[in-house]
Amino acid sequence: MNHMIKLIFISGITLLVAACSHHAPSPGAMHMSGAEGTFAFMPGDWQKDQKTWWKDSDGIKPGVAGCHIGTNENGERNGRFFGEACLENGLLVESNPEADRVHSHSNDTGHPDTFNCHTWCIGEGRATGQCVAVKGPAPCATSARCECKS
Repeated sequence: MNHMIKLIFISGITLLVAACSHHAPSPGAMHMSGAEGTFAFMPGDWQKDQKTWWKDSDGIKPGVAGCHIGTNENGERNGRFFGEACLENGLLVESNPEADRVHSHSNDTGHPDTFNCHTWCIGEGRATGQCVAVKGPAPCATSARCECKS
């Protein structure tokens, strides 16, 4: 198995990304154009061996910038968050599952989907596309999305 640990700086925080070759896309992304698969994703303030709770602002929508918001198991915010991102290889990191669904991450590690924006945009009937960093929805200062062109 190919193991890689990488630090990325997003929204004023550092995220620790541990990628062990891509796995299949999440159930919500499985049949979407451009879905490349999921990988292990740990926030910069990773809480080892902790079960943590999160909700995603937009669900799986590559064309919309999203924010992954830390909560308790009742959905009350706890001050943790991170935006979606563009990886060095141009893939979009698209957090999941559905919008506003409180879900847990065991070992404080999520499994976001990655999307090839060019392929996703073609599937949306557009000529081309790429991942772009953009302003994020609150509380995320920055995020990312697929931007398509005719």
